[in-house]
Amino acid sequence: MLGRKGFSLIEAMTALIILALVSSTVLVVINRCMTSAANLAIRMQAFEVARENMETLLSKDSVEEMAEFGSSDKYPEIRWQNSVEMFYEPITARMWVRAICSAEYTDTEGQVQTVELTHWLTDLTKMQLIQMIKEKQEEKKGLAEQDEDEQDRIDEQKDTNEPEDVNRQEELGGQMEQMEGQGQAKEREEVDEEDEMLSDYELEAMSFDELISYLNELSNQ
Repeated sequence: MLGRKGFSLIEAMTALIILALVSSTVLVVINRCMTSAANLAIRMQAFEVARENMETLLSKDSVEEMAEFGSSDKYPEIRWQNSVEMFYEPITARMWVRAICSAEYTDTEGQVQTVELTHWLTDLTKMQLIQMIKEKQEEKKGLAEQDEDEQDRIDEQKDTNEPEDVNRQEELGGQMEQMEGQGQAKEREEVDEEDEMLSDYELEAMSFDELISYLNELSNQ
């Protein structure tokens, strides 16, 4: 009866090496699958946050230009940002209002990722553009009046302060002259700004593209 022939040392070592390579490959694949699953889970959470914010915006009866941001109460590691803005669409040559809701998160590799949802709300009519221009003009006028009131308050404080000596009086006199010159220059600027503000008739006579251009100028000032 012949005895069984066993494995040689070389065959055993080769089998172990092959087993180690296969095992390491399987572990790498499993690790990548787990990483992808973790990234997918947090991405779905970010999408949920952005979708809920968009649904909240769309449920409102009216919206206005705004930008807000914060962190999710449900998922504190996710940061969100909502904005409502106007933009010019060159193909149709019209102004549109769109809502943008985004959510940021950090993936397993430490990289910041963003999920963004955009919804075109409505296009703007000519009358709506004119109304927005009027609001911008009133806002600009209000800021100019605030600056004027602040300047008047500073002038009153200067008038109530008595100089301690002649040198101080001369110094204050020079400052007052300089401020008066600045005040006159500012008054001229305010007059120019008032002249630049267009009347209702002038706005209605402008074309749609001209209104868009004028609104952009007011926004950039």
